[in-house]
Amino acid sequence: MGQPTHALPQTDWWRTAVIYQVYVRSFADGDGDGTGDLAGVRARLPYLAELGVDALWFTPWYLSPLKDGGYDVADYRAIDPAFGTLAEAEKLIAEARSYGIRTLVDIVPNHVSDQHPWFRAALRGGSERELFHFRAGRGDLAPNDWRSQFGGPAWTRLPDGDWYLHLFAPEQPDLNWSHPAVRQEHEDILRFWFERGVAGVRIDSAALLVKDPRLPNFVEGRDRHPYVDRDELHDVYRSWRRIADEYDGIFVGEVWLPDTERFARYLRPDELHTAFNFSFMTCPWDADRLRTSIDETLAEHAPVGAPATWVLCNHDVTRTVTRYGREDTAFDFATKAFGTPTDLSLGTRRARAAALLSLALPGAVYVYQGEELGLPEADIPRDSIEDPMHFRSGGTDPGRDGCRVPLPWVAEAPHAGFGGEPWLPQPADWPSYAADRQAQDPASMLTLYRQAIRIRPVFGDGPLAWLPAPDGVLAFTRADGVMCLVNLADTPGDLPAHTELLLGSGPLDDRGRLPKDTAVWLRA
Repeated sequence: MGQPTHALPQTDWWRTAVIYQVYVRSFADGDGDGTGDLAGVRARLPYLAELGVDALWFTPWYLSPLKDGGYDVADYRAIDPAFGTLAEAEKLIAEARSYGIRTLVDIVPNHVSDQHPWFRAALRGGSERELFHFRAGRGDLAPNDWRSQFGGPAWTRLPDGDWYLHLFAPEQPDLNWSHPAVRQEHEDILRFWFERGVAGVRIDSAALLVKDPRLPNFVEGRDRHPYVDRDELHDVYRSWRRIADEYDGIFVGEVWLPDTERFARYLRPDELHTAFNFSFMTCPWDADRLRTSIDETLAEHAPVGAPATWVLCNHDVTRTVTRYGREDTAFDFATKAFGTPTDLSLGTRRARAAALLSLALPGAVYVYQGEELGLPEADIPRDSIEDPMHFRSGGTDPGRDGCRVPLPWVAEAPHAGFGGEPWLPQPADWPSYAADRQAQDPASMLTLYRQAIRIRPVFGDGPLAWLPAPDGVLAFTRADGVMCLVNLADTPGDLPAHTELLLGSGPLDDRGRLPKDTAVWLRA
């Protein structure tokens, strides 16, 4: 495996960390069966150490029927056999630590798989029904009008006439968080993984767990949403925080909320440590909009003393180089469609600049696997799509599989070095993005990410201060006169006085100016 590259910092590492998201099924295939696995991740730990990341966040690796990419969990204490074994997971956690890399696991508390023992017992009429939301209907109608996050009704009727709630796919029944057994089970799961050496937990759909017990119809503008951001949630996370503190563990929540004050409540000192910043991730490539997103993000975190997180892409959204190459550069689930034109050259240039922007901002940064290779969103043949979002939309939504295609590692190897024939088809040009080829190219996206992560500590841990700049240019400083400039204007811009150009997302023009869609780090 090689020698460890650096020691683990001991204090508040998570406030400034670069955390790499691993979608195991598509990362690296160690046994040649076409599915990524823990052996594949272990073999690539030297690559991740050279990239310079501080931690790995693993999307669910648990036993699962994979009806929703592993977010339908059948057993939180078992690794899915397609990925390996619990012993292999423990070995991976330990080996990653020897490289100075911590591990975060994904917990999915809103729902389980319909193959979970609790739900199977509930279907047989057992007392486990109390652990879910089973209700009689309104005649032939569902108990209420709630809609699934994946489209269609949020209720499925059983042969006995009762209905059960699922805010996502029918194979993902929602748990009843008013039941003490549900709360106790999840506290036990947290302890199980902290005992095995994980440094933190990412909480899926963190604002959806608790439902109004009356299960009323949804009314737009209601003071309190019937299942989003319920006040009772905070008692759950205070309890979880006490457990995390026993192990020096941390939480990051998936909290999609437009109300900044409500969002900040989850980050109070006795609740979650951090939460994902979806405002920045979905923001269009526009200087004013980005600056507003940055300012609002920092302002909403300041009162509770929590660090911001910066994310360009994840396993649910369109890859950055594709999104930034489109006419509409924002991300919205509602606007995803087949055949949207994309200028990949333009998108790549902007994605390189965005990488330097995000890595220069105060707080933690999350990098989704393959972003450091500049991978575009892949067009998946319709007969190969597995994502339930596609099917629940009636086939109009291309789903999320396009950002989940197995990674290219070796340009000249079969299947671009991923392993066996991949579970999702790789595009014909995938070898051109291979990590081995990019590692030898000083102008590649991989080289840019490696350099940026290595240099990033020059910004220190101080606050951001905006600098005067022309329209369309973002310019700020953090510490010791180190500046970040990003030109989103239509014309090249002059650089301010500086003593050193630390890094650029692309070359300056022949007059030493900053071209459009280019970012630089400067020392004043």
